Amino acid sequence: MSGPARRPLGPGGVEVTELSFGAAGIGNLYSPISDEQAATAVEHAWDAGIRYFDTAPHYGLGLSERRIGEALSGRDRASYTISTKVGRLLEPVGDVHGDDLADGGFAVPRTHRRVWDFSADGIRRSIESSLTRLRTDRVDVVFLHDPDHHAEEAFREGYPALEKLRSEGVVGAIGAGMNQAEMLTRFVRDTDVDAVLCAGRYTLLDQQALTELLPAASERGASVVIGGVFNSGLLADPKPGARFDYVEAPAELLRRARALRALAERHGTTLRAAALAFPFGHPAVASVLVGIHAPEQVTDAAEQFTADVPAEFWRDARAEGLLAADVPVPGEDRP
Repeated sequence: MSGPARRPLGPGGVEVTELSFGAAGIGNLYSPISDEQAATAVEHAWDAGIRYFDTAPHYGLGLSERRIGEALSGRDRASYTISTKVGRLLEPVGDVHGDDLADGGFAVPRTHRRVWDFSADGIRRSIESSLTRLRTDRVDVVFLHDPDHHAEEAFREGYPALEKLRSEGVVGAIGAGMNQAEMLTRFVRDTDVDAVLCAGRYTLLDQQALTELLPAASERGASVVIGGVFNSGLLADPKPGARFDYVEAPAELLRRARALRALAERHGTTLRAAALAFPFGHPAVASVLVGIHAPEQVTDAAEQFTADVPAEFWRDARAEGLLAADVPVPGEDRP
């Protein structure tokens, strides 16, 4: 099958598919899966035309990277794109006691501890370790991972280190990945990043990134990868007790999500399809990242991504106050 279209990730020549594979789940996020299930999930994604895979050392204390490296090792390296992240070094612990669920949220033995490090040396050490786990000699995209409380070091040392690695050809594109839009806007405005990964802040329920980040990215020629389009599950299945930003959704957000679902059904589509389509209303968005750990999730994501979301859905969402009039939507020509 042809699969999702490809888009450039900033000006440097790296390309990503519009639908991408978020690999935290195959790092045993919240619950364990087998090596076989992880490999099958990646294989199904490949068969669906997905060619962009996002991982990080943080995900399963390196397990996600190792599984991605194993699953893709027999493929033509030029045919797919991998992004990983820096900022958390993995240091071995002497005695392994328990799992990582309490500390990191991953159902893996606590063989390592995470050490925050955005120094130039830490960046290089992190990438060297990632290259080994990923079984490759280069990483296409590297994001500074959650530098929220380490801004000074990330801007003073981490970013210049990535810029140097990009100039050396070890890294194709560079940027930052966070759950907020404000610091990402600073990266776009004050540095020469190719792209940023913004999780949860540009969705049907939360458009914080539209205030400054997305306009700045368009102005500077940077791309934005959108993660968390389902807002921790609320936009996948808005039932009582559903989560938004990892905690139980407030009543008003649950009401809005249910109203959006009802509207989607009236127009012969689904809320999940609308959630996946929505970010592409803005020209700075290059890809939507979906967390996947099972083959059936690949099938659903691919089907929902290609499902038709009629223009009338977006029109009525505005008319019913579920989207503001100035929020761009897919298929709309805007000045």
